[in-house]
Amino acid sequence: MPLTEFRGSQLTRRAILRAAGATCAVGAMPCMPAHAQDQRPLTVVQIVDLSPLHQDVSRDFFVGSRAAWTDINARNGGIRGRAVQHVVLETDGSEQAVRAAWQAAQENPSCVVLSGCASDSVAAAIAALQSDSPTMAHAAPWLHRKWLDKSDTVFHIFPDYQAQISHAIRSLAVMGVQQAGAVFASQVLQQQLQDLVSEAGKAEGLRIQTLSAIGGNSAPPAMVLFIGGTPELHDYVTRLALPQGRQCFVIALADVNLQVLAQLGGIPRNISVIATQAVPLVTSGMSIVRSYRDVMSRLYDEPPSPQGLAGFIAARYTAEVMASVSGPITRANLLSAFRKRAEIRIGGYTVTYRDRKLSHSQVTQSMLTSDGRIVG
Repeated sequence: MPLTEFRGSQLTRRAILRAAGATCAVGAMPCMPAHAQDQRPLTVVQIVDLSPLHQDVSRDFFVGSRAAWTDINARNGGIRGRAVQHVVLETDGSEQAVRAAWQAAQENPSCVVLSGCASDSVAAAIAALQSDSPTMAHAAPWLHRKWLDKSDTVFHIFPDYQAQISHAIRSLAVMGVQQAGAVFASQVLQQQLQDLVSEAGKAEGLRIQTLSAIGGNSAPPAMVLFIGGTPELHDYVTRLALPQGRQCFVIALADVNLQVLAQLGGIPRNISVIATQAVPLVTSGMSIVRSYRDVMSRLYDEPPSPQGLAGFIAARYTAEVMASVSGPITRANLLSAFRKRAEIRIGGYTVTYRDRKLSHSQVTQSMLTSDGRIVG
């Protein structure tokens, strides 16, 4: 069953993922004759990483985007009366798979934009491919690392790792912490972000000690900054051995899904996990968040998540820019509209730029308590 046939009914995420796997295949969109061009849907392609380390974030992200596009089609008939075909191309995160998905999007004549591509590593790989063929916008990716965008085709809307790390370390300083540990889930992440973590710590008067991701015999400091994904964090915290009566707070970044972490279970009761998020709290009264919760409650039988909210915002931002295009909505015209980087407000969520860089960041935090509750 094509994904577009799911409008108006309540779905489980499992059902929509089965459908995505069955129908969102590379090259799935048929070509149409030129005379039908004005009637055919506008295609938005989202390339996602469903490898074991990133699937928890990517799945929530694209389900949030799916909810937004379904709502846009249902309420407004799409963009300027043309339905939006939201095509999800699944990958295993490998270079070969990402390149194949990106090439399929490029070769699809109805595809006008790449939107909400995730994970961070996949979004970065797509950004690199864009530099070789700068003809289509790469909008609202889940891209948190620093990126030199020579092709001017990548349009960030979420706070990067620097903003997230700075927020996390400031929160430690506010609590009076003078020393904290830092755990990097991989050598690649350590090479990319260790200097940034150290600099952020120094700026707040905080000493940062790099710890092993596999743990050890000695107990960690009371505060630990963890940089990695949900499965890696779960593996780390379940290995921690704390002296009786000791409490440890582990602060993670936006690549951690607290709901999935809670479902995995096995976390010691004396460990609390705080997730630093790149979007407003899902319990916020902000208009875009209320809209997300409402659409999710109508379409799905699962609770909202920060990653789902991010996907929802990514789609809504893309739709706003599509609607602003002067003339026909083509790749070239849409890329030109994105390059204007006009300030856009989406139900209270503001996207503004200065010198081609995102100038407005909203970072929040939620906590998975030792008794399994998510607060915030």
